[in-house]
Amino acid sequence: MPSNKHTTSSRLAYAFGAFGNDVFFATLSTYFIMFVTTHLFNSGNAAENDRMISYITLIIFLLRFVELIIDPFIGNAIDNTVTRWGKFKPWVVVGGTIGSIALIILFTNMGGINKSNPILYLLLFGFVYITMDVFYSFKDIGFWSMIPALTLDSREREKTATLARIGSTIGANLVGVVVMPLVLFFSMKSNGGTGDSRGWFWFAVIIATVAWISSIVVGFGTKEIDSTLRKNKERTTFKQVFHILTHNDQLMWIALAYGLYTTGMTLVNSLELYYFTFILGNSSAFSILAGLNIVTGLVAVALFPTLSDKLNRRKLFFWCIAIMLAGIVLFTFAGSSLVLVLVAAELFALPQPLIFLVVLMIISDSVEYGQLKLNHRDESLTLSVRPLLDKLAGAISNGAVGLTAVAAGMTTGATASSITPSGQFTFKIIMFGLPFVIISLGTFVFYRRVTLTEAKHAEIVDQLEKTWGQKFELSRSDLTDLDQPHTQYYAPIAGTLEPLSTVADPAFASGSLGEGFAIKPTDGRVYAPFDGVIRSTFSTRHAVGIESDSGVVTLIHIGINTVSMQGTGFVTYFDKGQRVKRGDLLIEFWDKAIQDAQLDDTVMVTITNAKALPHLTFKKPFGSQVTKDDILLEFDA
Repeated sequence: MPSNKHTTSSRLAYAFGAFGNDVFFATLSTYFIMFVTTHLFNSGNAAENDRMISYITLIIFLLRFVELIIDPFIGNAIDNTVTRWGKFKPWVVVGGTIGSIALIILFTNMGGINKSNPILYLLLFGFVYITMDVFYSFKDIGFWSMIPALTLDSREREKTATLARIGSTIGANLVGVVVMPLVLFFSMKSNGGTGDSRGWFWFAVIIATVAWISSIVVGFGTKEIDSTLRKNKERTTFKQVFHILTHNDQLMWIALAYGLYTTGMTLVNSLELYYFTFILGNSSAFSILAGLNIVTGLVAVALFPTLSDKLNRRKLFFWCIAIMLAGIVLFTFAGSSLVLVLVAAELFALPQPLIFLVVLMIISDSVEYGQLKLNHRDESLTLSVRPLLDKLAGAISNGAVGLTAVAAGMTTGATASSITPSGQFTFKIIMFGLPFVIISLGTFVFYRRVTLTEAKHAEIVDQLEKTWGQKFELSRSDLTDLDQPHTQYYAPIAGTLEPLSTVADPAFASGSLGEGFAIKPTDGRVYAPFDGVIRSTFSTRHAVGIESDSGVVTLIHIGINTVSMQGTGFVTYFDKGQRVKRGDLLIEFWDKAIQDAQLDDTVMVTITNAKALPHLTFKKPFGSQVTKDDILLEFDA
């Protein structure tokens, strides 16, 4: 098993990657449009400025819809990637590098052609933006798709994702803390607290550099697991992409629910800086809000494992939505009171990391759901859905923000005192009323259609584990040296030998998983029954797949429905691909933990390729006591 030191360093590297990823995304989705509406177009012709802002927002909106089609194919391309550096890391590094360069270019006027040649500027803007967006997609999809590749255990995924969410929470909100101080520090003129183009450019340089460094850290600091469940025999073709997506019904329903939610959430978040600048007339106070968001975000993330256990993910989702909607209502009536604004904004912000983690866990678990249903594992393709929706929400939000800024008069040269009551009313309808409706619709979809719970996912993983050995279709000619002593099958655990047909698990009892036997254990130590190689490791640590040197494939499965224990009470002492000798300790388990869970502790053993083997002869009668030194089976030549 990986060392604790390696696991910790890998998680920290991944968390820093999440930090840089959300620093980049927050800048792109929230603050770039502020630069566009208040600084990029300042020709002195208000009508022309508003027209160019509208063009830019339209371009962003349309390009993101193009990406809606492209992103699944990006995910598929990543799924079909095979390199010595892994499947995901090359895309994270390359995407992070090109995306960062493009981001810096976007925060410029491209040599003044935004004024001298607006048409050329719009063409170049579209080219740079789509380049940035495509490569950022490769990085973002590759990064978040790594979660199922880092571990198959739903609980371990929660730990990794939680630490990553801590990094992303700090990253996203730290941008809000530093944006105006950095912009004003590098600006030649304060312009009523909004800074100038020079300040925004150097802000972008700093953000892009941090994002790029984080991608390099992920490339060198993380490691994908090598698990049998992650192996696909065939590549997914472009024709299969939409079939896979549309036939994974749980993925589609959680995508619709999250898409509605994140659109409403992003719209509110994107307009908060405008609220502080043009309603409160105090843009510097936005740093206070962003700082509070870091604290509350970290508290929320730290509480996620406990809350998900106490409430389960489904209940946690609904409680979070209720708090967010209450925050929107309070925000609507907060007016110019800084205290009320901060309280309302925190009520809205506090649940966001929790909802993100709930959705991320459900989408991650839908990888195995789709694998069982469609007989094909597509990690990146599945995980590409979440970042696609975030970017689509960002595009819709940018379009809405740009148009709202124009409609409310919050463009170049505007101040809080220049915003009319009509402009304020229009602004609040878009910032509060529309998101309230959209988030409520997403919650309704989640309530009616999303049914993939933690328990159901555990059942799915159990089914996948049980059918692991079915892919070994060896012929008699593939098997060697069956007459040698090392092909004798020793008892893997001490206890009472029983017929496999008597166990309470129909899949094993029916013989569909292969011939074998069962042992009612008298201790909690599982040993290698022959010399061979570990072929499959399971996230829940209650099973192991081994192939002997002669080609005999066996699955040793501890207990019935013990997958629901999520590895609690089990310790493994092997890695996939590791050679083992007969009698080596493989697994230790605490039998009392199984009993306390009111589960059957019977150890079931199958020879998964038994049909290709010669006759199996039992050397011990059923009902007898056996130890690891007893020969149970011999394979007659």
